Amino acid sequence: MTAVFSHGRLRLYLLKLLDDGPKHGYELIRLLEDRFLGLYAPSAGTIYPRLQRLEAEGLVSHTAAGGRKTYAITDSGLDELRQRAGELAALEADIAASVADLSTLAGEIRSEVRGSTRDLKRELSEAARQTRRARWMPPPSPHRSPPADAPRAALLDEFDQRLASFTAEVSRLARGRQFSDTQLRTAIRLLDGALDGLRRLLR
Repeated sequence: MTAVFSHGRLRLYLLKLLDDGPKHGYELIRLLEDRFLGLYAPSAGTIYPRLQRLEAEGLVSHTAAGGRKTYAITDSGLDELRQRAGELAALEADIAASVADLSTLAGEIRSEVRGSTRDLKRELSEAARQTRRARWMPPPSPHRSPPADAPRAALLDEFDQRLASFTAEVSRLARGRQFSDTQLRTAIRLLDGALDGLRRLLR
């Protein structure tokens, strides 16, 4: 769970979302994901136990239809929202700041991944050209030793160096300051996307 929702603040924000109208649990999850621009989405295991506690406290109620529960805020829930209006305003400000931080981090990682991917593509393309050129070269004379494939070896060495540099740089960015679990999960998804792109290139 993202840090802005520590100390029971997710409970307050669920009341705020239900103040806009009745919703089922999946809708609440999607609204939270949209609020964080897709960079954070609470799990069902995070949302439903809190809805159950809110209901036990009389702050929300539910109706069931087609196997799905739809939750609505009660008068007691509305009273709590009014009493905690200042906390809710502070929470909204913290959410806006958190979204800005997550967006900045995602942009930095995307830039690093794009730059490293471009370098890798360029080196791999050159290696492929060298391989194709070697296929069309005439066979070496039996009276002399075949020349060493120095250009290809140099490219492979540079590829290894770039890959090691990329790994070290991403690790430095991730460990340079204290990131939340959500930010690290976002970084992992971006790295997975870069890996998928390289897999397609190398097929």
